[in-house]
Amino acid sequence: MFKKLLRVISYIKPYWLSATLNVISNLLLIVFSLVSFFMIIPVLNLLFGLVEAETVKPDLVFNPENLVDSLEKYLNYELGIIIEQNGHIQALIYICVVFFALFFLRNLFRFSALFFLAIVRIGAVKDIRNNIYKKILILPISFYSKQKKGDIIARLTSDVQEIEFSIMNYLEMIFRDPFMVAIYLTSLFLINSQLTLVVLISLPVAGLIIGGIGRRLRKESKIGQAKLGGLLAVIEETISGLRIIKGFTAINFTNRKFLDLNKSYSKTLMGIYVRRDSASPISEFLSTTVVLVIIWFGGRLILSGDSSMNATKFITYIVIFSQIIQPAKNLTTAFYNVIRGMASADRIFEILDAEEVIVEKDDAIAIQKFENDIEYRNVSFKYESEEVLKNINIKIGKGKLIALVGPSGGGKSTFADLLPRFYDTSKGEILIDGVDLRDYNINSVRGLMGIVTQEAILFNDTVYNNIAFGKEGFTEEEVINAAKIANAHEFISQMDEGYHTNIGDRGTKLSGGQKQRISIARAVLRNPPILILDEATSALDTESERLVQDALAKVMSNRTTIAIAHRLSTIIHADEIVVLQKGEIVERGTHQELLKQEGVYKKLYELQTFKS
Repeated sequence: MFKKLLRVISYIKPYWLSATLNVISNLLLIVFSLVSFFMIIPVLNLLFGLVEAETVKPDLVFNPENLVDSLEKYLNYELGIIIEQNGHIQALIYICVVFFALFFLRNLFRFSALFFLAIVRIGAVKDIRNNIYKKILILPISFYSKQKKGDIIARLTSDVQEIEFSIMNYLEMIFRDPFMVAIYLTSLFLINSQLTLVVLISLPVAGLIIGGIGRRLRKESKIGQAKLGGLLAVIEETISGLRIIKGFTAINFTNRKFLDLNKSYSKTLMGIYVRRDSASPISEFLSTTVVLVIIWFGGRLILSGDSSMNATKFITYIVIFSQIIQPAKNLTTAFYNVIRGMASADRIFEILDAEEVIVEKDDAIAIQKFENDIEYRNVSFKYESEEVLKNINIKIGKGKLIALVGPSGGGKSTFADLLPRFYDTSKGEILIDGVDLRDYNINSVRGLMGIVTQEAILFNDTVYNNIAFGKEGFTEEEVINAAKIANAHEFISQMDEGYHTNIGDRGTKLSGGQKQRISIARAVLRNPPILILDEATSALDTESERLVQDALAKVMSNRTTIAIAHRLSTIIHADEIVVLQKGEIVERGTHQELLKQEGVYKKLYELQTFKS
């Protein structure tokens, strides 16, 4: 736990100047607080006539054993002169002004400490959130096949927020209060060492009680955050699948599932709050017990006539000890909250420490343009144990249209996903212009490609920004030309705000065909030499399919294209058709050649022809 806490705290390094100023402000706060407390002794002595004013100016002795007595005599002398020259009333005014100045400075430095802490806290949390988001973008797609989207969102939002509230929010207590406790304890030692030893014997007992509760708190907090992630996952799935939920009259079923999860989460949360909120009452009860011990022991010293303790010293001792109680309680509260926050830190570090399976070589070269061919050489791939692709060998010449067909689960999408390195091959290699894909810079490889998927992935933004997504510097004329090639300009122009119309979440304001044509326009705008089409028309009606096919025909012209086809009628003019079945190439050739073979392709084609 301590190593992970240091790792969280390491995020404050870029803000070291503000952190240093926070520490300095806190130290000055403690100094002015102590000065004001020690002034209580001579003030009480002189105002109530408990001692005579010093007539000879004493020397300040910085010997730890006599420091308090020396300071008391010096202040008695200075205040005695003021009383002698101006009277008790004027002296009282003078004392009030001094106290006013001391408390003004004390609170000024309290504010400055909080101000500099806010810079550190907000900046560190911002950097944590930035790092997680960047990691989410870098991690391979395979990582998300094992995770719930809602749980990932929970780690980026509620878990980061928990770190802010539970750890960063208590940074001041972590850095300030130990100093306060140490300095105040030193002051108590200077006033009376016997009484302070009694205090020190009492404190470890409180620490053992609090520590026992804290260990259980961290475990329950981690369970609670995991359950919250599950709740968010259900909410995300519900919103995405609302049409199915309503269509299958599953509202009550889904609602019961959510209620059960919410009840379980609430029960766990209740246990967390009970343990966390017990920190303050327990620490207050224990501190009150220690105060009673001090009163009993100190009272005995005074009543027995011990020269090391008198009434004014004892009052000052109690006042200073009362200042230890709050930081000690703060440390207890901070301890509980830090333990709770570490549960969220564990979940965040699971993402930050996740293995980046797709690793770019240090000496990776940038590919500027595609010249000759793409080759899959002895390529095999598996997600876990079972191979999805087995010993694939194929060469795709520049400017050729290669179609991938076959039954579902045959490995067609995986074949296409290996080219932009969404995954890396388990065996074999993929070469572009004779160079292994893994020797290239990843972004330069992906920059050669335009991808149009079966489900059009659009963002809650304008039409213009969706087409120009990912790059800056495109002119409006270029965006419009891309839309025209994709047969999208006409319907875009008819929108209320044209290209600057917001299309809603995932493009909900558009039809399926319109979404797909905007996706095609996005690919066209980059003018990629390699095009990957993953069943781009399979989810469309006949009219939309015709418009999209016309757009695709324009786009594929003079480009190397890998097209995954569900409707075989769309790829009959392909230069080569590759039939994948159970991860293996079982047939390949042109449309006419495959029909003559009377194999898998012919059966699929006749089945679709019969249906139509």
